[in-house]
Amino acid sequence: MARLCEGRVAIVTGAGRGIGREHALSLARHGAKVVVNDLGGDVNGEGGDLSPAQSVVEEIIAMGGEAVVNGENVADFDGAGRLVAQAIDTFGDLHAVINNAGILRDRMLVNMTEAEWDAVINVHLKGTFAPARHAVGYWRERHKAGNPVSGRIINTSSVSGIYGNPGQTNYGAAKAGIAAFTVIAALEMARYDVTVNAVAPVALTRMTENLGPAPATEEAREAQNPRWIAPIATWLASEESAGVTGRVFEASGSLLAVAEGWVRGPTVSPVDDPEALGPIVESLLADARLNSGMDGVPGGAPQPQGGN
Repeated sequence: MARLCEGRVAIVTGAGRGIGREHALSLARHGAKVVVNDLGGDVNGEGGDLSPAQSVVEEIIAMGGEAVVNGENVADFDGAGRLVAQAIDTFGDLHAVINNAGILRDRMLVNMTEAEWDAVINVHLKGTFAPARHAVGYWRERHKAGNPVSGRIINTSSVSGIYGNPGQTNYGAAKAGIAAFTVIAALEMARYDVTVNAVAPVALTRMTENLGPAPATEEAREAQNPRWIAPIATWLASEESAGVTGRVFEASGSLLAVAEGWVRGPTVSPVDDPEALGPIVESLLADARLNSGMDGVPGGAPQPQGGN
């Protein structure tokens, strides 16, 4: 019986540890050939070490799969191009890109530096755009030449981005941007038989294990084990997911859910006098649902949770 991703070629960025590692291993178990991309920097994005990515490649080879290491910086446009080219040159094609690489520079807005803002936006947002841009360019040319295309982009958003978490204006803005990027790119790429989706994970990784108010219990660690994120990403990378695009899936050891985006709430006719707006806005807000908390429930508590 054929495995879910048999013969497909996939890139996973930030795949040396945590969620990305689980993605790479799951894809390989389901038959994909994997390019394991990771700079090997710390959670702040500093330094570099290819040994984590090499270790994942060795695990995949030991299980009988095929994989290669890539150490490019995905936020570098030319580097992302070399990443995509390596997949095609090594394995002869490309079918899926999982944009997972990320860093944290958490800080309250009043204390955040320009460098902390720029670093997070660069790695998460540009690091999603650049590999996706090179991949879809390849798929568009294949489509124009009359060749079959079954392209998949799977991005990594976050509950911090779609719901909001104090101390993460940089990270949350990047992750909300990735969610919007996903929806728009899905609309644009449908004509080329390419789907674009995102996963908003909740998991304990080296990036998130120190964010909670107290050390996690064993039960919490299991509920937030990164392995729970890989199944939906693997399915989205497969041909079976062809009819699904432009969606953001929440994933953890506690749930799998579809996140519903911004929707228009209560409305009134336009008002041209700002002095008349007080009671009108009060009425609108009284009828509107509250913003969701980090639990995804309108008016829910905004307590920090582990997210990629």
